[in-house]
Amino acid sequence: MIAPSAWTERPNAPAFASGGGSARGPYSAEEFLSALWRERGLMLAVFLVVLALGVAVAFALKTSYPAHSSLLVRLGQEYVYEPRVGDAARGALPSTDQVIQSEVEILGSAGLHQKVVEALGVGSIEPSLASKFAAAGPDQRAMITAQVVADMGQALKVESAPDNSIIRLTYSARDPDTATLVLGKIVETYISYRKSVLIDGAQPATAEQRGVLEQRLAAADNALQTFMSDNQLGDFDSEKTSLSTLRASLVDESFRVQARLSEIGGRLGEVDHQAASVAPEIGMYHDTNAAPNDKLLQLKLDREDLLSRYKPDSEPVKEADRKIAQLQAMISGGQASSPGAQRSGPNPLFQAVETEKLQLTAEAASLRQRAAALSAQVKDVNDQQLRLSALEPRYRELMRDRDVLSDNVKSLASKAEEDQAEQAIAQKSNDNIRVVEPAVADIHGKSLRRPVLILSVLFALFTALCAGMLRVFSRPGVSNPSSASRVLDLPVLATAQFKTQSR
Repeated sequence: MIAPSAWTERPNAPAFASGGGSARGPYSAEEFLSALWRERGLMLAVFLVVLALGVAVAFALKTSYPAHSSLLVRLGQEYVYEPRVGDAARGALPSTDQVIQSEVEILGSAGLHQKVVEALGVGSIEPSLASKFAAAGPDQRAMITAQVVADMGQALKVESAPDNSIIRLTYSARDPDTATLVLGKIVETYISYRKSVLIDGAQPATAEQRGVLEQRLAAADNALQTFMSDNQLGDFDSEKTSLSTLRASLVDESFRVQARLSEIGGRLGEVDHQAASVAPEIGMYHDTNAAPNDKLLQLKLDREDLLSRYKPDSEPVKEADRKIAQLQAMISGGQASSPGAQRSGPNPLFQAVETEKLQLTAEAASLRQRAAALSAQVKDVNDQQLRLSALEPRYRELMRDRDVLSDNVKSLASKAEEDQAEQAIAQKSNDNIRVVEPAVADIHGKSLRRPVLILSVLFALFTALCAGMLRVFSRPGVSNPSSASRVLDLPVLATAQFKTQSR
């Protein structure tokens, strides 16, 4: 074998020219392509190997059939905030994006997918696992079910856009019927599952809290009843009001009695003064003497009788006239009159004054007794009021606790009834969730074989090129005289070819 020429092969030749001090590459474009062509066998081998691997991967991929569906989600009653106790922030509403995001999370939840797998069965979703699932034990079945649920979560794609109430669902399977079946079941199960997530959660807590409050309310009632029984009270507020009314009535009556006593005292003084000036007895009547008048009348009658028999100037008539004149003169002179019988008796005015005095004295004594009784009654009422005032703070505390607990129990009971009514309405109504597009599968299917093949070819070419370049740049020396002349900045005077030594 002939050794290579010293002019054309220098393993330790520098990669920089010694003249100008600037870096120069070992190859020009033409020289690089020539050196790269020289490694075409290696590049072809690398290209074929990588391409074969890519083709194998591409043909290992299976065609998937996506099913599509879309839902219209609007704000429903389940998103309106209803506080369990009180009215703080009642009626608060989330934004549309928050509602959509909540529904997207429910659609992508493992709990929903678990219910779908339980409803359809593993064999309907993954026919290849049907026999394995049938022969497996409980633990293995749980693992297979969990794997199918996880695969369903990966195969389901949930999309939404900002400020848009539409949710788009895509589920991919190995055949269109399975994809349509599973996606339709997901939508159907989601409509009922979301109600249990958004509506049913607070019922047990409300019932439990209501039970606790009812127990506390019963204890507060017992404490209040014990307090009322120990202090012999029926209705505290009514007794306090009646005592106030009674005290006002007694005080008013006491004032009236005092005023009446003062009035009676004044009248007694006046009656005593009047009694001193009134005589106890007065004359009742006296009789007058009517005999002279009767005698005069008789004489006149006799004269008239005489006139019937005598003349007026006759002596008997004249005698009668003299007697009449004499008697009249005596009557006129008072000589013919005499006092009659007289009678005296008690003075009625004095008796009336004494009667009134006795009555006023008796009434005054009665009023004094009444005033004393009223004073004792007022004192008793005051004592009872002071007793109630001392008991009132404890009573108010017990009543406040009882009223607060009672109001809370009523609020929770009302809330429970409202929740049950809302739940019953929500279970029968899906107005806020509408299926815009039912589950429909793409019968043409989708496969990544073509993209993988194209990428395999491109990657194989890139890998082959990289291998060739690596081989070119890692080879020692220079590949041709022009490259040696350019790198060493020296003229090449002669070249010698490699020859195989003949034997």
